[in-house]
Amino acid sequence: MQKVLMKVGFVYVGPVGDAGWTYAHDQGRKYMVEQLPYLDESDTLVVESVPENADAERVLTDLAEKGCKVIFATSFGYMDYVINVAKRYPDVVFMHCSGYKTAENVGTYFGRMYQPRYLTGLIAGMKTESNLIGYVAAHPIPEVIRGINAFTLGVRAANPEAEVKVVWTNTWYDPAAEKEAALSLLDAGADVIAQHQDTPGPQQAAQERGAFGIGYNTDMRDFAPEANMTSPVWNWGPYYVEVVEAVKNGTWKSEQYWGSIADGVVGVGAYNEDLVPEEAKKLVEEKLALMKSGELEVFAGPIKDQEGNVKVKEGESLSDEEMLGMDWFVEGVKGNIPK
Repeated sequence: MQKVLMKVGFVYVGPVGDAGWTYAHDQGRKYMVEQLPYLDESDTLVVESVPENADAERVLTDLAEKGCKVIFATSFGYMDYVINVAKRYPDVVFMHCSGYKTAENVGTYFGRMYQPRYLTGLIAGMKTESNLIGYVAAHPIPEVIRGINAFTLGVRAANPEAEVKVVWTNTWYDPAAEKEAALSLLDAGADVIAQHQDTPGPQQAAQERGAFGIGYNTDMRDFAPEANMTSPVWNWGPYYVEVVEAVKNGTWKSEQYWGSIADGVVGVGAYNEDLVPEEAKKLVEEKLALMKSGELEVFAGPIKDQEGNVKVKEGESLSDEEMLGMDWFVEGVKGNIPK
């Protein structure tokens, strides 16, 4: 086969070795290289640990100048920089992960991570004995708030007495800060630790204290084998293949992709068989089947907020727009959303 000249750029917010968010994207990149015969490793240009500031614009420009036909910008804070650079390179396709701004040559992509969040919340709710679950959260943006809410709805569906206490770190990648936040939650009486962070630090804190954990992004069992029960995980590879193929074939069009658990872009990772109760596994499988068939909507009413006000009436569900702009906590969450 004649080699097609195709360069693909990736901009990562953390190091590939974070064992979480960036690692998951890089696994997707590797899958893409394996699946597409016209690509090899040298055709993918990767820049790690790019801050969400003007530095991102410089990196995106550099990748476009180096001949990338597609550039994947894999963090929310890159959004405006992607839009700026895309205007100057109309022949390059820019894909922005988790954002909401598009252009003729800019698409967005994300997954409905709130679905596996809910499912893993069921496990946490059945596992806790103290009825207090800790949640180490990165930044107070709708994506993170939505995940906390979905997880809490799962927890309370399995155990109406349980509560979820949130601590914010205001960082995506800071192993020490993430671990410290988890330790503070364990000190407050939590016996299960969940997270929206990019490293296994919170899981390791849970293991040190003899508690249990729900990780995030990737299978984190190897980092805390005595604590980590499972993780909501990303599977970016098939989507990366689809986008690059469409660009190569000239069929790509700008879209806002928000893939579901049925698509496989998000899912529940492997269970730690020694730690997850059998009845929890059965409940997850039952709810997963309903989710895939469309019978189970995570944000279907009745849902109340922290103050007890009805936010979603019985018989109604939140729209995608409402979920994407979520700025309130459901009943059962302990903690505030910083302004």
